[in-house]
Amino acid sequence: MSKAVKERDLFDYDEDSIKSLDWKEHIRLRPGMYIGKLGDGSSPDDGIYVLVKEVLDNCIDEFTMGYGKTVEITIEKNQVTIRDYGRGIPLGKVVDVVSKINTGAKYDSKAFQKSVGLNGVGTKAVNALSNYFKVTAIREGKEKTAEFERGNLIREHKETKTGESNGTIVTFIPDDTVFKNFKFLYEFLENQIWNYCFLNAGLKIVFNGKSFVSKNGLLDLLQRKTNEDENRYPIIHLTGDDIEVAITHNNDYGEDIYSFVNGQHTTQGGTHQQAFREAYVKTIRDFFKKDYDASDIRTGIVAAVSVRVVEPVFESQTKTKLGSINVDLNGPSMKQFVGDFFAKELDNFLHKNPTTAEALKKRIEQSEKERKEMAGVRKLANERAKKANLHNRKLRDCRYHMDDEPPAKGKEAYIAKQNETTIFITEGDSASGSITKARDVETQAVFSLRGKPLNCFGLTKKVVYENEEFNLLQHALNIEDGIEGLRYNNVVIATDADVDGMHIRLLLMTFFLQFFPDLVKHGKVYVLETPLFRVRNKQETIYCYSEQEKLSAMKKLGSKPEVTRFKGLGEISPDEFAQFIGADMRKQMMRLDQGDHIQQLLEFYMGKNTPDRQEFIIENLRIETDEPVAAV
Repeated sequence: MSKAVKERDLFDYDEDSIKSLDWKEHIRLRPGMYIGKLGDGSSPDDGIYVLVKEVLDNCIDEFTMGYGKTVEITIEKNQVTIRDYGRGIPLGKVVDVVSKINTGAKYDSKAFQKSVGLNGVGTKAVNALSNYFKVTAIREGKEKTAEFERGNLIREHKETKTGESNGTIVTFIPDDTVFKNFKFLYEFLENQIWNYCFLNAGLKIVFNGKSFVSKNGLLDLLQRKTNEDENRYPIIHLTGDDIEVAITHNNDYGEDIYSFVNGQHTTQGGTHQQAFREAYVKTIRDFFKKDYDASDIRTGIVAAVSVRVVEPVFESQTKTKLGSINVDLNGPSMKQFVGDFFAKELDNFLHKNPTTAEALKKRIEQSEKERKEMAGVRKLANERAKKANLHNRKLRDCRYHMDDEPPAKGKEAYIAKQNETTIFITEGDSASGSITKARDVETQAVFSLRGKPLNCFGLTKKVVYENEEFNLLQHALNIEDGIEGLRYNNVVIATDADVDGMHIRLLLMTFFLQFFPDLVKHGKVYVLETPLFRVRNKQETIYCYSEQEKLSAMKKLGSKPEVTRFKGLGEISPDEFAQFIGADMRKQMMRLDQGDHIQQLLEFYMGKNTPDRQEFIIENLRIETDEPVAAV
């Protein structure tokens, strides 16, 4: 075939060009549209946790409708089993419900008025993206089982009698060709489970034998997310028909708002979260009869809001952002609904609790004072940043951003790209040069540091505006007014694995914890792991992230393979670097453990050199030796 014929065929557009993908083929081809980002389990919004969530959502919907108060979850290695005690899938529809797109019972709002799942996609996505998927429905003394591999039905069992209680059992093993090198982190799963319990009073979830149950709803959630001795006043807990809120303030900067719809954690907010922010500000202004600045009212807020909506409209299949304008088909707008609730309940509460009202007032006025003190320097810094943005040499931007408005056409695919957006914060020109050449220009941006940033512990937010580098980083991330406008879904610190690189990591972590703790609390900040060694022979190359991995690779390749030690990111060629920041990227999430006190942590690690810290260093000091470690 001639070159001209080949080129003509390439650009032909006729009947043969139009293809209809099978449901499972489409899910496997575009998994991001259905479950967000893939990942290896190192992030709480990675796809493997979305698979668990999609199955759990159906269990919760049954509980919401009044059936089944217990859900059992078992994870052994990478196999997940979820059992509920609801009504069970009608036996004649077991195969259809998990393998035919747009099949479900939730299209008629009479059956599931305020459910999470609506469009019949969730379990089909789990099925299509699993090496093995098994569903068993138990209903009125009979059971029906079907087994699948990557969405293909491999065995349909006949109905049999059983003495088991009604309900549904789903077992699946995520596909390791889609989720590469994945591992379930129980901490993320437990946090996910707690959210379900906080939002569904009376629900009991048993995870690998451990029981989770909440009696006080969002009050329990906020108690878990805050430290009592750092709160400026006791948590305000208000409940009404189809709405529940919990509110307090601490001394942190920014806003930390957890929002939920029909028991679904909307990590990217939506119309209900915006309505909450506006209603809270209006009620506070009306109560104190003062026109406080909205940012002063909300700075330091830690809150949770949960609403129940009839037939909710989400921005995407992953259900992380609510788009519903109304709470019911013919009901009030979300803005009116939340506003009326606050105007009555929060106003009443503050009148009845003057001590809390006074503490809240003091926190607002403290924020107001701090804002006015740095108004001048903020104005100058913003002007400088605007000029820099025209030609910001520190930032190599990408095409997609989290704060962009998705187009109407191809919305799901666009949102999937937004979920992948990442900014790498690098040290020096050599490292940033390698990453810039290797990155995906659509979803990966690079911000280059000049050297070691300032230790900002104990300093006020004024330093963010006075320090040019911090100010440019703040503008690159678009977090000046909180994380709602965050431009990238992942903020990755990419430094060398040497002493200087570790120091820079620590200084950047201090910056985020000191001034933007909600970035860390919402799991947006990571540290990039890059290989320390390259082990190769003529047939195979293995990149190793530890001494142990190096020894294992040497044993595997045998007969004296070539071993290269990477001293810094700048030494790794762009072609190689592309493998470390792609789909198989290894990164560690920066996270706070339950009960951590941010200021105490920073004081210990970044404050003045105290005897306690010296003792800690001596006790935990590790000395490298040249003694060989046994190969495994």
